[in-house]
Amino acid sequence: MKSLVKGEKLWKTYNLDSTEVHALKGLDITVDESEFVSIMGPSGSGKSTLLNLIGGLDTPTRGDLYIGGRNVSSMKDSELTKMRAENIGYIFQTFNLLPALTARDNVEFPMRNLSGNKKLDKSSRIKRAEECVEIVGLGHRMNYIPSKLSGGERQRVAIARSLVNHPKFILADEPTGNLDSDATGNIIELLHQVNDEGTTVIMVTHDVETTKDTRVMRIKDGLIES
Repeated sequence: MKSLVKGEKLWKTYNLDSTEVHALKGLDITVDESEFVSIMGPSGSGKSTLLNLIGGLDTPTRGDLYIGGRNVSSMKDSELTKMRAENIGYIFQTFNLLPALTARDNVEFPMRNLSGNKKLDKSSRIKRAEECVEIVGLGHRMNYIPSKLSGGERQRVAIARSLVNHPKFILADEPTGNLDSDATGNIIELLHQVNDEGTTVIMVTHDVETTKDTRVMRIKDGLIES
């Protein structure tokens, strides 16, 4: 199986009030194509820091990180932006939907950042957005704004948005943290459906029930436990 994400001796250090805080301490990680990986660990263990590095939202202080064979540790900001737009879908615990836009328009929004031969005209963007909203079972809520949707429905919109650019992998940061048990089950089932179709999923979670049929990585004190 081909590696999609490979981190070697990753360190991430923050300076807080003249004190160095080591969020990651020489961590190694490999995630293969089409895997579903769950990352667990106590608060402050480095889970979100690792996810931010993999997602190109931050860069390691030391070490090398490869996404699809490319070393992102040395990428310029413009290259990181392009890599994120073309390769990664994001799902957040707080949904991060634009409140004034409909479900369809929230899903369409990331396609506006595509460039080159991936750039689409508006009608093509809308068609793709509608396809993704249908995939997550919200065709009947296509024109609803987020405030008119339940928490589970809003997270489904967020998943549709994460799929819209045909990403190589999805990063999900506590995607069920604000949902009840029924909505949680629906969201996890949907993520497995996406994964079964070939998209790699990397999920940070505190809920062991959501990790069934996934490969679990446990982080403690900035390192993955063996």
